[in-house]
Amino acid sequence: MLHILPISDSKDIRQLMQEIKVDPYGIKIMLPKTITHLVRVNSLSCIAANVLKQEMLSLGADAAVSRGTLTGKNRKTDCLLMGNLAQFNRLNQKLCRQPFGLNRLAQELSLAVDNYQKNDFSIDLGRYKLNLEEGRTAIMGIINVTPDSFSGDGLYGLNKEEIIGYAERLVGEGADMIDVGGESSRPGAKAVPVKEEISRIIPVIKLLAKRIKVPLSVDTRKPEVAKQALDNGAVILNDISGLRNVKMVKLVAKYRAGVVIMHMKGNPRTMQRRPVYKSLVAEIIEYLDRAINMAVSAGVNREKIIIDPGIGFGKLTEHNLEILKELKSFKVLGRPILVGPSRKAFIGKILNLPPQERIFGTVSACVLAAQNRANIVRVHDVQAVKQALKVADRVNKA
Repeated sequence: MLHILPISDSKDIRQLMQEIKVDPYGIKIMLPKTITHLVRVNSLSCIAANVLKQEMLSLGADAAVSRGTLTGKNRKTDCLLMGNLAQFNRLNQKLCRQPFGLNRLAQELSLAVDNYQKNDFSIDLGRYKLNLEEGRTAIMGIINVTPDSFSGDGLYGLNKEEIIGYAERLVGEGADMIDVGGESSRPGAKAVPVKEEISRIIPVIKLLAKRIKVPLSVDTRKPEVAKQALDNGAVILNDISGLRNVKMVKLVAKYRAGVVIMHMKGNPRTMQRRPVYKSLVAEIIEYLDRAINMAVSAGVNREKIIIDPGIGFGKLTEHNLEILKELKSFKVLGRPILVGPSRKAFIGKILNLPPQERIFGTVSACVLAAQNRANIVRVHDVQAVKQALKVADRVNKA
């Protein structure tokens, strides 16, 4: 009986070859031939694109370019490379000897393909080590010490013990880390004064650092708030502004903290005013790549960086859906991926439900994110998401 296999994971392919008793050396030779990639290269000169296409054809692969490339009508073109891992490895060897910037492209291509294959990450957070392994999606539980949270979960006004009890409950339900914020980032939100934000979250972080046994993250755009949080037990900085503030970058480097770099178009007050993208995923990847390189050049340890494509931050519903669908694309950056779909407006628009009734939609979005290689999901409803991910991760491991 002929059987077409829906397999694209190298681990599964290796296991299949072992089941049919392929020689170990044969597995080593053949495995790269089974792993295929589509690679988009933006804005190549037509000369370079023509050379690239010929090299791909010589390897039994191919490259799609604009119609005017072959005639010279276009000066620049994007390219879509189609081949397996073995062909890309041989292509890199050839391009290293080519002019027209193709030798530099070879280095970028090699790094991108290597990054895309990476699935396991370990982040040193001082007294904690965050192990993000393939087949297990970590959960970041949300503590909003705000009176105006979009999701209706703001804990502002509760006493510290009540907030600590809530955080302990999230950890008991399966949160691998806790993210504490004192300023709403909902669309149209006004900035909170530094002193007010500090008064909301620092007493909570001080107590949480003593009471819970998981890493603490602080959700802030302000260096003054971040410094106090890091001084009082936080080990991760979750910066929705994507490290735009150089003072924030210096803090992360000085404290050797973990950092979440998020993409946001504009700021919370303006981000949802008709956001437009020419190529959504490509633009977000480019933004995050620049932010990572800037941070590393300023002394931030690349191994402590987590990336977040910023669902709901300067994105319309169709943008958020595209991000979830194309999440694997962000693996090219070689860093763990965090997504925060929890109770977001795009779920509400699909289901026509208010934030507090979007739990099942959130669970669905988190499972899809996990299938598309999210390493961390940031959520309000930890227990429901934890149970769903436990099943989804088990299926992915099977």
